[in-house]
Amino acid sequence: MLDASRPAVTVTARGEQRLREGHVWIYRSDVTDPKAMAGDLVSVVSPKGRVLGDALYSDRSTIAVRMLTRGDLPADTAWWRARLESAIAYRNSLHIDATAFRLVHGEGDQLPSLVVDRYGDYLVVQALSQGIDRRLPELCGMLVERLSPMGVLARNDAQVRRLEGLERRVDVLFGSVPETVTVREGDVQYEVDPWKGQKTGLFLDQRENREAARQYARGRLLDCFSYTGGFALRLAARADEVVAIDASADAIATLSRNAQRNGFTHIRAQVGNAFDVLRELERRGERFDTIVLDPPAFAKNRAAVAKARPGYKEINLRALKLLVPGGYLVTCSCSYHISEAAFGEIVYAAVSDARATVVLVDKRMQGRDHPVLLGVPETYYLKCFILRKLI
Repeated sequence: MLDASRPAVTVTARGEQRLREGHVWIYRSDVTDPKAMAGDLVSVVSPKGRVLGDALYSDRSTIAVRMLTRGDLPADTAWWRARLESAIAYRNSLHIDATAFRLVHGEGDQLPSLVVDRYGDYLVVQALSQGIDRRLPELCGMLVERLSPMGVLARNDAQVRRLEGLERRVDVLFGSVPETVTVREGDVQYEVDPWKGQKTGLFLDQRENREAARQYARGRLLDCFSYTGGFALRLAARADEVVAIDASADAIATLSRNAQRNGFTHIRAQVGNAFDVLRELERRGERFDTIVLDPPAFAKNRAAVAKARPGYKEINLRALKLLVPGGYLVTCSCSYHISEAAFGEIVYAAVSDARATVVLVDKRMQGRDHPVLLGVPETYYLKCFILRKLI
């Protein structure tokens, strides 16, 4: 039953069908009669006047509606608290061998556009829509009450906030948060910068892939796009020598400190453009037993796909030529707009051009603390293939 006093939006038949198929986003083109303001909690109504559920409304984004509940279930304070508790309980059930991981993964936890990452005694949150931004103080209070962190930092500097008409800023919401935090992943310690580091400080979505790659790592290791050393440090104990490359001097400096912190004296970290370094290593006749390619997203939007494909092919081709027979290539793409099938085609094209014989030994995705919501393909973005070169 629709409450006439509440903000509401009516969606088209196409929008209603999209919800029936499992998606949780309604685009502005499928909103016909919005009676709501920026960030409102709204009732979503079908063309025939049936209440479809509660949602967050944005008056700026192309994604105008982000569904929270279905039917008559209200998204009240008890609902928000229950969703946070469910997300926390799920992470506890994973028995994660790390002090840094994702606690809340937006749509994957039925909390669209909310990100909460844990770094030891500190939480880093992101509000990526008008609706979550408005409710962030209340949500922060719930997190503090439940988890008792020493500090909560809002990393609301993501580019996507501009699409919502929101200011980009970084604020302490509770307690205090230091410039660096030391966290553990398995038996490796990392220095993390929660204030300015990539994403919220560390690429947490690769944690399980780093563990998987560790099983195959051996001999001489090359880690391209290494950032602060996620793969390089996690695989170092299995390698005789590690060469880590990143374009950021700050990232390489942090990687070097992390190597020293963990007692790894066989890691050589250097600043460089991975494309140039791969070509130079090939020219010099260098060879490696293990290579990791974990580049940033080459295709951040659909229009960038055509230019991204040659980039992915180039680095995989060069890596395959540097890899010894029997060696392993860990190759990744975090571009949502490059599907798993498309990424597989790109990698195979590189294999063909390298005139190599390669087998796929493991195919992976983002870690389980970054769950994919079925019906919402946008939540499946990270692809990770582990390949073995036969010839």
